[in-house]
Amino acid sequence: MKELCNMLLFKLIMAALVLAASTEGAHAESIAGTIWRNPANSVHIRMEPCGEKMCGVVVWANEKAKADAHKGSAAPLIGAQLFRNFVREKPSVWQGRVFVPDIGRTFAGHVTILDNNRIEARGCLVGRVACRSQISTRVDKRSAD
Repeated sequence: MKELCNMLLFKLIMAALVLAASTEGAHAESIAGTIWRNPANSVHIRMEPCGEKMCGVVVWANEKAKADAHKGSAAPLIGAQLFRNFVREKPSVWQGRVFVPDIGRTFAGHVTILDNNRIEARGCLVGRVACRSQISTRVDKRSAD
């Protein structure tokens, strides 16, 4: 259960990155395409539009992350779309679906944009049970202001 919660949290953080890619106003263009990293720096995700929504695609992962992902899916982790169909729920808050490759399941998640360099993802396994949150940061430290 703890491993599942950790992976869900990781995916939610990545979803947060996706959401940050489409902030309001002029910042949206400068954040979209940005690469974000989870706190362990084991996975990097690029935010990109998917239709009128935002998605997150894995562009780099360390060997442990790749091995963990392989436990639940034969598909390669690099190139996988982990964050899917994120839409703005309200200013600075997004919701969408997060795919957790090591268990082969998709969950609902929320992301809050803290600032142009940090996002917080939060998710729960079922309803409001086993909830976790995590903060991700930009790989490139340039400000999107």
